[in-house]
Amino acid sequence: MSDLPARRPEQRASDADRELVAEDLRDAFGEGRLDNDEYERRIQAVWQSRTYGDLDRLTADLPQPLQRERRQAEEQEQQAVAERKKRELREYIDEWQGWVGGAVIMIGIWGISSIASGELQRFWPIWPLGIWGLILLIAGLGGSRDKKS
Repeated sequence: MSDLPARRPEQRASDADRELVAEDLRDAFGEGRLDNDEYERRIQAVWQSRTYGDLDRLTADLPQPLQRERRQAEEQEQQAVAERKKRELREYIDEWQGWVGGAVIMIGIWGISSIASGELQRFWPIWPLGIWGLILLIAGLGGSRDKKS
């Protein structure tokens, strides 16, 4: 029922463990699974509990709280979105690093050909680098808009 760490029933519970079980009971009460008297009795028992086994007995007949399930699902979704955005940013940066590598090679070829001919050649790398850079910019701007919807 609760998210308590793996442990033996005879081990001592902490205040944080008790608070987690109290939260489970509050959720169960809010969901209508416990009446007022039973809720009060169990809450008092939570704070008198000494071991994990004592705490487990207080929630053994209750399912996982709906609010916690929703909260966990939302947290997992937010984490997945954050990881996806981080991965996409890394891929976008990698694409620009490829562009820089291509630029170094093309400008190097242009420079060597200019030196070999003895005169400054027309700067032809502007065309492939400009088009490639424009494609990367449009993909970056267009991609961020598509993912917001």
